[in-house]
Amino acid sequence: MTSIFDQNLPRTAANFAPLSPLGFIERTAEVYPDRLAIVHGSLRQTWAQTYARCRQLASSLQRAGIGKNDTVAVMLPNTPPMVEAHFGVPMAGAVLNALNTRLDPEAIAFMLDHGEAKAVIVDP
Repeated sequence: MTSIFDQNLPRTAANFAPLSPLGFIERTAEVYPDRLAIVHGSLRQTWAQTYARCRQLASSLQRAGIGKNDTVAVMLPNTPPMVEAHFGVPMAGAVLNALNTRLDPEAIAFMLDHGEAKAVIVDP
């Protein structure tokens, strides 16, 4: 059965906008800047604030020499910094390698080596 929305229209800027994760956060920060994006304990962070922090992380990574197709390993619990890394690392052009915090040291060492991480972000 054909959807009521399928009118066999060619994709154009007027009727189609692909949303990658980076496009999603940029658009959401623009359309809903003051709505809550993150609620974590007492922290309340809007989409505009989250987007700004992601851009700040991307800029910091680029200043540190991280660029297109470099791997950035991230070992963080499911907290706001992990959300920011999920957007900020790709914004810098890099590839995110999320490491499970419950892995043993040998597995983490293997993943860091195999993933050729140029940088590692960890929870202090």
